[in-house]
Amino acid sequence: MRRAKISIIGAGNVGATCAHWAAAKELGDVVLVDIPDKEGVAKGKALDLACCGPMERFDSNITGTSDYADAAGSDVVIVTAGLPRKPGMSRDDLIETNVKIVRSVSEKIAEHCPESIVILVSNPLDAMVYTAWKATGFPTNRIVGQAGCLDVARYRAFLAMKIGCSIEDISALLLGGHGDDMVPLPRFTSVHGIPVQQLLPESDITECVDRAKVGGGEIVKLMGTSAFYAPASGSVQMAEAIIKDKKRILPCAAYCEQEYGIGGYFVGVPCILGANGVEQVVEIKLDSEEKSLMDESISHVKDLVGIVTNMFPDLG
Repeated sequence: MRRAKISIIGAGNVGATCAHWAAAKELGDVVLVDIPDKEGVAKGKALDLACCGPMERFDSNITGTSDYADAAGSDVVIVTAGLPRKPGMSRDDLIETNVKIVRSVSEKIAEHCPESIVILVSNPLDAMVYTAWKATGFPTNRIVGQAGCLDVARYRAFLAMKIGCSIEDISALLLGGHGDDMVPLPRFTSVHGIPVQQLLPESDITECVDRAKVGGGEIVKLMGTSAFYAPASGSVQMAEAIIKDKKRILPCAAYCEQEYGIGGYFVGVPCILGANGVEQVVEIKLDSEEKSLMDESISHVKDLVGIVTNMFPDLG
């Protein structure tokens, strides 16, 4: 049986942590790719991680490189490349620089990994997924953004802290763009089947939602750089669902045409992830308030894509 192969573009904090989670879960062989100036970093982190195998008892082959040819045959490619946020920066501030980076990376993925499924992590996420789609020319089911898994994980973590229960018992859902205009859905939030409204007052639920919306910014203020443990974990959760064909329903930035009336954009929605990538977008019925928030979030995604196509008309 052929072992799966996961390539991770960018050997910074998020990329290296993706490699860590993927190797520890024995999802397959791992290739960590970075630019030539950082090839030593990619190789060093790969070697350091490989030396954990005997102690942590995982058996993945881990390679560090600056040559995309080493990524050939990858089943999944996780793109973390791009400038991270700094204090005072919004995700939108990163657009011009990161579009150039993600476009270049995507063209190389198309050349060397033409059958892969691509998971985008780079910010601003909604714009970067669109950029990768246009630059690779891949079908929409093989391009997906990691945001919802992270956003929901933060929301669940904050609820667990507030309730004083295990995070394993909390089931939740968020929709929309990644960032301040994500759409909270407390109506779809439960704790071992118990509606969260029976365990927390509305004010506490709203506090958890609001904290999840700015969770990335909170970490940037504390550390001076972007989060990496949880974004990497969310990315590898998606990669595992694809590699193992698990058919998991996860919130991801997936391409929607008719669904939710989105009209041809990548937006955070629940979708089934399996061997073919995004195998189905799950459309849920929203009430009028949720629909209004979703429409507002979609509008911001469209604005981001509009900025990309204005800067780079050939991506339109």
